[in-house]
Amino acid sequence: MYQIDFEHPIHVHFIGIGGSSMSGLAELLHTRGFTVSGSDAQHNAACDHLESMGLSIAYGQCASNITPDIDLVVYTAAVHPDNLEFQAAANANIPMMDRAEFLGQLMKQYKDAISIAGTHGKTTTSSMLAMILLEAELDPTISLGAVLEPIHSSSRSGHSEHFVVESCEYTNSFLKFFPKHEIILNIEAEHLDFFKDIDDIRHSFRLFMEKLTAESHLVIQGDIEQLDTLTAGLPAQLTTYGIASAERSYDYSAANISFDANGFGSYDLMHGNTVLAHISLGVVGIHNISNSVAAAAMADLLGVPLTAIVSALCKFGGAKRRFEKKGERNGVTIVDDYAHHPTEIRATLLAAQNYPHNKVWCIFQPHTFSRTKALLQELAEALSLADRIVLADIYASRETDPGDISSGDILDLLTKQGKEAWHFHHFDEIEKFLLSNCTNGDLLITMGAGDIVKVGESLLKE
Repeated sequence: MYQIDFEHPIHVHFIGIGGSSMSGLAELLHTRGFTVSGSDAQHNAACDHLESMGLSIAYGQCASNITPDIDLVVYTAAVHPDNLEFQAAANANIPMMDRAEFLGQLMKQYKDAISIAGTHGKTTTSSMLAMILLEAELDPTISLGAVLEPIHSSSRSGHSEHFVVESCEYTNSFLKFFPKHEIILNIEAEHLDFFKDIDDIRHSFRLFMEKLTAESHLVIQGDIEQLDTLTAGLPAQLTTYGIASAERSYDYSAANISFDANGFGSYDLMHGNTVLAHISLGVVGIHNISNSVAAAAMADLLGVPLTAIVSALCKFGGAKRRFEKKGERNGVTIVDDYAHHPTEIRATLLAAQNYPHNKVWCIFQPHTFSRTKALLQELAEALSLADRIVLADIYASRETDPGDISSGDILDLLTKQGKEAWHFHHFDEIEKFLLSNCTNGDLLITMGAGDIVKVGESLLKE
């Protein structure tokens, strides 16, 4: 296996450089003096940002992009052996590795690499913890799945031993990582195009937790099903967290929760029965209170001052595409959210109830055919929390259309529930419909992991 010497910069080429994580890693290498190039199928904001820094990016992936001066090729999980650049690099005997292996090697350079994993909430919690370490002036290195506004990037190259890493379970990527500490937010059925079932997912998370040592902190959500069985025999120092209740106790919890007029939460951060601090957030929803407790717990265990924890969480305004306010048009507030799993959809729409609104419109783009088929009933139930639902066609992502599932199947279930819902095949149809039907005071949420954000952005430009 090829080993990178991060003290001796080389030329690294990224296939799929415009991805949220890949672009951040490319920027991180660039700041360390590496020569970085890459390719992607099309322009996006991440590519524009990298090009503004002087990186060379090719649009369209072809063999000619693999030049003799390239020392290492890094590729995303979406790149397959039939990719022309992949084939050219292999034929030229250039060392190659996927993004997860590359990130795992990078993590080995840090004594305090902290992985944040879970089916939902990884980006937000990772961003919160990164903000806390920045506020405490601990100079962390950061690798996230979305842009963190204070650093204007999804990555940051620090000079301390702290490394905050968003860690995804898909294709078992996180099993290639080398964390010193871990946060586990939740474990639910997801990515069923790769995992066989929930037991398969739990098995992968168990293997991930087994990477820790007796010197490691494992901060884990205390409501995860059969938690004792899942964590039995682990050497790490186990710390649970959750929302305070009479039924269950946690090591760290949020108590005395309230929400202001904007839906922003406040609570007392508890360690056992002791109030550590009062936290006021700048993001909405009970799910973000839970995320912030996880980040605060890890920070406290690492010895970060409570003043920095309180200040950072108050300043944190959310990661990109996480209940991100895009603007207003004709009195309609337009928000964008990355939610694409039923649990995430439910959390976002429940959070919207505490946000100023007349009617809540959810403009949902299902993400992948396999997920839509596997979670069809759950998707409809979660979407029913909105007052009005508009469905776009399924965003295929890495899949091809099997012909046996569509957004019309979600529409049928919503209609049977008596919900007002519509399905349109084209974004311009959705935009025209919304312009005619949304009224002053409504909250319009574009939702999904694809490109549905374009609908809201287009409405604001008109």
